Amino acid sequence: MPHFILEYSANLTEDVLSLDRLFANLHTAAVHSGLFPLAGIRSRAHRCDDYRIADGNTDYAFVHLQVKIGSGRSTEEKSAVAQKFFAIVRDHLQPLYDTRGFALSFEMSELPTDLKYNHNNLREYLRD
Repeated sequence: MPHFILEYSANLTEDVLSLDRLFANLHTAAVHSGLFPLAGIRSRAHRCDDYRIADGNTDYAFVHLQVKIGSGRSTEEKSAVAQKFFAIVRDHLQPLYDTRGFALSFEMSELPTDLKYNHNNLREYLRD
């Protein structure tokens, strides 16, 4: 972990979002924080075709980034890394904010330790 789960309004295009670059920057920050192993980091994006923002103006857009992390980090560590992740997404999407009605939201949550299961072999593939 972390898992970065991004939802965005369908009126935003890939050339505007540059998700590969955004996710690369988030992954780099996660690894450099010293809190997360590379093999546990995942990113995915979901385009929302059905949405309404405020008064329904179809030019308005939104992005919501949810970050799920495993347990075991201090409140200070979680706060620092959440601020870093939010700064990355905010700075990345600043051009949207500067040119149209735009809502960016962010949340980071810690998964409970019970009823959480993992099965992956990515560490074996990352050895080289």
